[in-house]
Amino acid sequence: MAKRKRTTNGDPAAATAATKKVKSTDPPAPKTTTTIQIVAGSYDRVLHGVTVTVRPDEDAQFADTFLFNAHTSAIRSLALSPPSAPVPKQSQKIILATGSTDERINLYHLSAHAPSRITVPVIPSLTSRAVVENPQNRELGSLLHHSSSITALYFPNRSKLLSSAEDSTIAITRTRDWSLLSSIKVPIPKPVGRPSGDTAPLGGAPSGVNDFAVHPSTKLMISVSKGEKCMRLWNLVTGKKAGVLNFERTMLGEVGEGRFSSGEGRKVAWGSTDAGEEFCVGFERGILVFGMDSKPKCKVVPEPKMKIHQLCYVQVDEKEDIQVLAVSTEDGRILFYSTRPADLTTAKAAEGKDAPLPSAKLIAQLGGKDAGLSGRVKDFTVLSVGEGTSKDLFIVAGSSDGALRVWKLSASDLARHSDKVKQVGVLLGTYETNNRITCLKAFIMLPKMDEAEEEAGELEDFEGFDEEEGDSESSSSDSD
Repeated sequence: MAKRKRTTNGDPAAATAATKKVKSTDPPAPKTTTTIQIVAGSYDRVLHGVTVTVRPDEDAQFADTFLFNAHTSAIRSLALSPPSAPVPKQSQKIILATGSTDERINLYHLSAHAPSRITVPVIPSLTSRAVVENPQNRELGSLLHHSSSITALYFPNRSKLLSSAEDSTIAITRTRDWSLLSSIKVPIPKPVGRPSGDTAPLGGAPSGVNDFAVHPSTKLMISVSKGEKCMRLWNLVTGKKAGVLNFERTMLGEVGEGRFSSGEGRKVAWGSTDAGEEFCVGFERGILVFGMDSKPKCKVVPEPKMKIHQLCYVQVDEKEDIQVLAVSTEDGRILFYSTRPADLTTAKAAEGKDAPLPSAKLIAQLGGKDAGLSGRVKDFTVLSVGEGTSKDLFIVAGSSDGALRVWKLSASDLARHSDKVKQVGVLLGTYETNNRITCLKAFIMLPKMDEAEEEAGELEDFEGFDEEEGDSESSSSDSD
């Protein structure tokens, strides 16, 4: 049977329109590949760099970046600076600072761009781990500004580095020439109530800064120290003490700090929302959240009670200004709490006693026994990709058993919550470092460079000159 032609009444435009297919709506933009640079310190003096390439199908590929003995004793703290300003035909860099119990602060330049090539050993029987070749990663030198173990490091911006140590000082260093700008001296506590069997020297007492946190305006700083049941506020403009907040016995009792506990703060962090700014102080088994009036706002006590290792505020939605408090615990969990006034819960007061502090609401948890994990999470970092509640959060966690784990979850899982605590996060991959991890930092790497730009960046590193920062290997060695 002959095929009948479609009549168009002699109109060629109609014939074309009849044969053209109608296009559907534009499909969503495809997801891109994300590369994460992880840096982990350990008790074994080893500094380990690992890159994780996460493809759109959530397949994670790990590769070694560097692995060497960076210090002569355990590495206690790490810090990453913001990337350098973009310059045509030059690679952007990030400064890595590592602090150890050997009283040194080591400095390195890390490439902010994703690696262009990944190689696998020719003899897979020896090792099957992939290796990233990046000649732009190099050592800058060491700083000897402290006379005791380094406890915390932080870059408030590209030009300054803050460091604290057990010598009860907080040093402010200029990164242009690595010179010491100022040294804040924290008072040493008096030895009160020392046990008779204590081996400390006569008149000695535990001293040293445990942790510090810089306000987003970089004008204020809070610090907590050993042997002190208080928190100190510092004015970074003048470098002088601005105030002291003593922890009352009732406050310490709310977070499990009993009569025979040290009562000292171990971690501090700043947070800010439209409802107001706040800061939190972490103790051994609990956290106190304060408002800007220095009055306790709420408490965070994980159930069951166990040791807290790390805490930080996570910005979930910038438009609606929603943030949560993330806490890592001894049993391998990362807990997310909401400190908004509407989410606080208050227990009934006992007869003849004051009402207890409200408790922050536990909205979600990641890892733990429900995920088949039980090792303590020593440190973790939260990285965000995207905007609003549709963005993805990558959580890089390091355990003391040597495992690096990368999780992925949606910000909407934390922005919208109900009365039931939900298990969140998808485990993308695990990497065994075979070292006892103590601290961890990570950042999202920039896109790959072109071959010509990469060669120019390698030539710049070979010459040992950085025009923007004005530092070189020779200048850093002179400042040691």
